[in-house]
Amino acid sequence: MSEEAMGRFPVPDREELPDDVRERIETETEEAGFTPNVFDAFAYKPSHFRAFFDYHDALTEDTTLEREEVEMLVVTVSGINDCLYCVVAHGALLRIFAQAPKLADQLATNHRSADLSDAHRTMLDFAVKLTDEPGRVGDAEVAALREAGFSTEEIWDITSVVAVFNLSNRMATVADMRPNGEFYTIGRGGSDGE
Repeated sequence: MSEEAMGRFPVPDREELPDDVRERIETETEEAGFTPNVFDAFAYKPSHFRAFFDYHDALTEDTTLEREEVEMLVVTVSGINDCLYCVVAHGALLRIFAQAPKLADQLATNHRSADLSDAHRTMLDFAVKLTDEPGRVGDAEVAALREAGFSTEEIWDITSVVAVFNLSNRMATVADMRPNGEFYTIGRGGSDGE
């Protein structure tokens, strides 16, 4: 597997990037201890980089969903879409936020086999249907989320996360975005995997 952030488009030279984009990449690198490849890849088009990460930040910061719920949605959708980068990168984040080393792998392959609450199962059933059959999502699916205890705002946020990561998955797939090696081991836990 290539060390490059993506295989089908050129990765820009950081020194040639606009200051704000370069500074965001440097901040992320400092916080993570490495540069997640999504930053170098999306820097290919700085105006899209800004819009994408602004929306990502809004989805994770301006929500009443728990961060682990956001990551559960991302991993489930990314698994359905066979998006290697997002499954691996967001699987690492899910392991961190949920403190559950096995959950990301379960959700990436089949959320129905994971040990979930009824509310989270309903949330992920909705995410799967919105990803696979968006034209078949209607009042019944929204009502199921309400019955599971999600507020109107949370339903909006669930939908937004699913929509944005369907976009992100398609960009990562076409760009041939490669997961950083570090993501594979983050949050794996102790010797028994718990």
